Amino acid sequence: MIIPKDSTGKPMRVVYRPEIMTFRGEKFNCVYMSFRDDELNEVFTTTESDSIWYNQVTNQYREKHGIPYQDEIIALRERYDLSASKMSLILGFGANQYRLYEEGEVPSESNGKMIRSAMNPRVFQELVGASRNLLSEKEFVKISAKVEDVIERSEAMKDDQWAEQRIFITGRGLVNGFAPQSIARLRSLLVYVLGKMGDTFQTKMNKVLFYIDFLSYRERGMAISGLAYQAIEFGPVPQRWDRVYSGFDEVVPQSKMVKDQECTVLTTDVKADTSLFSKEELEIIDTVCEKLAGVSAKKIVEMSHLESAWKKYYNPSQSTLIPFEESFSLVAF
Repeated sequence: MIIPKDSTGKPMRVVYRPEIMTFRGEKFNCVYMSFRDDELNEVFTTTESDSIWYNQVTNQYREKHGIPYQDEIIALRERYDLSASKMSLILGFGANQYRLYEEGEVPSESNGKMIRSAMNPRVFQELVGASRNLLSEKEFVKISAKVEDVIERSEAMKDDQWAEQRIFITGRGLVNGFAPQSIARLRSLLVYVLGKMGDTFQTKMNKVLFYIDFLSYRERGMAISGLAYQAIEFGPVPQRWDRVYSGFDEVVPQSKMVKDQECTVLTTDVKADTSLFSKEELEIIDTVCEKLAGVSAKKIVEMSHLESAWKKYYNPSQSTLIPFEESFSLVAF
């Protein structure tokens, strides 16, 4: 994030404060970010900083009412290879409505439920059939064939769906920083991190993922991996982290003796699919990897113990998930 400069040319002080924001008549807790010019005793915001609290609030609204997230709305249209105007037509929306949803406008509850229903290809198949009189015969045949293809591929992807249920044991929402929950994205994230940092101890990878997700939430209002985190003796770790690293053939765990103690090192020899991530996401991942690449596993554990995310939520007798609000109190970044 670009931090504006004060009247003397120095970066302004970043200020975070809890706020209750209202969206469509409902109140939501968020953390408001601003920049303070101590010389002028004035507070400023930017379009980028305003988008962070807005994303926090609207994503909570989406979670509460079961409304699809912006990336899911875009992915749905791309899945059926349709234009935004054709999606609006088939779903019964106004001509430009679907495009507005793709650009970030939050759907109404009724339209949100319609979009979520269309994520089931068999339901979408029925919607296409009901819209036949609004389509040319050529359009109807083409769209119907595409939906049939999606149904067939959905059946073939049951293994990935099972893996998602096994790894992402908490659904998408505030508990995982509203991040998309995708096996393909998580696989590519692990491979990309290993490509940037080389062979990495599991203990260190746990902290790297923690910093990537919490920094992303602070900078964008949304995490990246789709994982939830808890605090254990050796710092913050992804929930069921053992399943995370054993679930992909591309990530190979190897045993290594360190001071007479057997440890597990993660390695890979494949290249990550970076097309699954936005430019902003890759910048955050790179920032974390570049800072932590040369840091030992022991040192990164010590670093993580300075974070309030660990100090406030570590309990030897009880496992507690770390709320993503703690991203605004990160010490290391």
